[in-house]
Amino acid sequence: MHADIAIVGGGIVGLSTAYHLIQKYNGKKIVVLEKESELAFHQTGNNSGVIHSGLYYKPGSLKAKNCIEGYKMLIDFCNENNIPYDLCGKVVVATDQSELGRLRDLYDRGRENGLEGLELLDKNRLKEIEPHLAGIQGIRVPQTGIVDYRAVCIKLAEKIKSLGGEIHLNTIVRSIDENENEVQIVTNKSFVECDMVINCAGLYSDEVASMHLGNVDTKIIPFRGEYFELTAEAEHLVKHLIYPVPDPAFPFLGVHFTRMISGGIEAGPNAVFAFKKEGYKRTDFDFKEFLSSLLWPGFQKVMLKYWKTGLGEMYRSFSKKAFTKALQRLIPEIKEEHLVESPAGVRAQACDRKGGLLDDFKLITEKRAIHVINAPSPAATSSLSIGRTIADMVDLD
Repeated sequence: MHADIAIVGGGIVGLSTAYHLIQKYNGKKIVVLEKESELAFHQTGNNSGVIHSGLYYKPGSLKAKNCIEGYKMLIDFCNENNIPYDLCGKVVVATDQSELGRLRDLYDRGRENGLEGLELLDKNRLKEIEPHLAGIQGIRVPQTGIVDYRAVCIKLAEKIKSLGGEIHLNTIVRSIDENENEVQIVTNKSFVECDMVINCAGLYSDEVASMHLGNVDTKIIPFRGEYFELTAEAEHLVKHLIYPVPDPAFPFLGVHFTRMISGGIEAGPNAVFAFKKEGYKRTDFDFKEFLSSLLWPGFQKVMLKYWKTGLGEMYRSFSKKAFTKALQRLIPEIKEEHLVESPAGVRAQACDRKGGLLDDFKLITEKRAIHVINAPSPAATSSLSIGRTIADMVDLD
């Protein structure tokens, strides 16, 4: 098979990239290669469905820029294609004095990023909008919402196909080679010759990059995020999305409450090192992938630095009581019997050789390739902007 551009990965970033490229290069052959039998099967389809506002991200970073632009593009796309969403807003809450400085920093960062309608909340105002919430101060972020990202992907796929693009499911990339004229991709089904390859493989983006470039200086470490869903009798306890003040040293937001577009409320996630890149269950284990993570010098440094936090997350994974206690910091009325186990997700966390957990997007660009090595949350919110950014980087002339 010959293609002008081949995109590896049928999650929301890969599909957005294909959508923008097929509009930019009308008449060129754009193909998406997806190893699963359906699109958006991994990170896209297992996230919490939040439309992020851009509150957390360093002004001027790729995260901030793409989240804010992506937010607007996503809302417009949903409106144009009748995809349901709900801008229900969220509350970030400080539960003790030590968090007040970080809360104010978040407020200032949000304003610097151009967020509108941010509201600093005192204790009385918190109780007014979230009567069951424990906190001393908070921020209300009206621009945060919820959506079904699988539905967005289905619509993107429809548009890609209608514009002449191709999506090949059950297609696993085995190797990538490049000569001076083209890139050659071997899959389990075919031999693909293309002018350019774009790697949007998510959890396996580092391995796909290594097929092409040899060793890369970044490794994907999988972290499982486990959720519970609130029983119907406890749903009245949550009006908005509710988040704690995040720890700036750790790239996860802490357990929180998320309303779902299909109804119901999720509680979580934690962040547990997964023993397999697609390890959605505690018992999932792949010796080769597990050993590869453990032997990565950067992850060894992460384990030494965050071992207490990691043990706490692991303990909470096996103890519903501990998970409940973490949630009770936000809503004291939550009880163990209010929590029903829900499907987990796995986050592709990029880690460099020096032990840095990459917080911003990372792209490796070559003459005939772009490798999206790190596209962490809010990649789903940012996806249409990321796809446009990647398309703008491509020059087939």
